[in-house]
Order: sequence, then C-alpha cells, then structure tokens
Amino acid sequence: MIFRDRCDAGQQLAARLLSRKDDPNVIVLGIPRGGVIVAAEIARVLNAPLDVFIAHKIGAPSNPELAIGALTSSEALLDEDLIDQLQLRPDEVAREVELERGHIARQAVLFRRDRAPLDVAGKIVVLVDDGVATGSTALVALRALRQQLPTQLILVIPVGPADTLARLARECDQAIVLESPEPFWAVGRFYARFEQTEDGEVVELLEDAARRRDARFANQ
Repeated sequence: MIFRDRCDAGQQLAARLLSRKDDPNVIVLGIPRGGVIVAAEIARVLNAPLDVFIAHKIGAPSNPELAIGALTSSEALLDEDLIDQLQLRPDEVAREVELERGHIARQAVLFRRDRAPLDVAGKIVVLVDDGVATGSTALVALRALRQQLPTQLILVIPVGPADTLARLARECDQAIVLESPEPFWAVGRFYARFEQTEDGEVVELLEDAARRRDARFANQ
C-alpha cells in the first residue's frame, strides 16, 4: 500500500504544489467521484477554488467495465481498434455515448446544484483524479479543458502506470505523479482504504468549498 486513503493522497500531492498556495489564478478540478476527495484536500491546502470536471468512460454494450472510450460534456474519445475488435456497430457505440452524456448531465445538476461551472479561461487549472489505469478518462478531460484556454494545465495524479502517465504528460503543461509502480494493478490496490465515494460526499465537499470561496470574497 502507498496511500492510507484518498485524503492522504491529496495531502501528499498538495505538498508538491505549495508554490501555488494563495495564487488567485489557480483553480482545482476533481474528476468525480473519487478524484474530488483528492482534489478537495489540494484546494484546501492551496486556498484555491474547487469544482468538478465530469468525465466518464464509455463502456462496451455487453461489458460495461470494458472501456471503449471516454466522454466529457464537450469531447469524446473512442478506442477505434477495440471497437473494431468487438465488432460493434455504429448505432451500438452511439447508444453508449448518449447514455453517458445523460449521466454527465445529471451529475452536473446533482453536484453543482445552481452554481455555474468555474470559468477556467486564463487560469492555472489543476486537474485531479485518484489514480489512472488506461488513462482514457483523464485524457479526454485534458483535451476538453485545453479547448477552454487555460494559461496552464497541470495534471495531478497519485498513482498510475508509467506508459499511461507518459502519454498523459504530452497533453498537459505539467504532470505531477507521486508513484508509478511496476507491475501496475488496479488503482485501488495501492490504497489501504479505497471504498466507493458516494454522491453526497462529493456534494458536501463542493458546497463547503463554495462557502469558503464566498467568505473569502466577502472579506476582500
């Protein structure tokens, strides 16, 4: 085990980002659900705004755990080789894409309530997840964020395989990774506690971060 839990991973990552503390241009974005727990610790230490950036894997029709791509609200990334190997028809792929689009839209309403997404244009964006395996979700998130014109895009990951991390590093301005053990197993194998993150926990963390942000602005 490398990390006690996601909070521990976030605290270790925050220590690598202390030069960004109190920088008004920094925004921390967590990929839900588990990535938000890690991101919340980083945002707290850096005294930075926190938001979600919702990205989902696209599962194969007969095996939802097998990712044939990934999706954000504005960007889709498909594994065409795997789709060909599985002999999936275009309508089958389109159906899975639309299913995940619906999930993303519902999560945005659930997590943000009536709050607008943070504007990342011209900002230093710190994108956080609790680990990567194939990296497809992080990759599509990075590409979608790049289109929103941040001044700097930083990927922050506790653990992942070296080849995946090298590929992701090419999509951002900086990649901060604590561990890339070999051989690499599932992300959860490197945490002592890696239980399922509930929607309510994500909502609570985002609301708490919004209250801190509002209080900070009120005191300026």
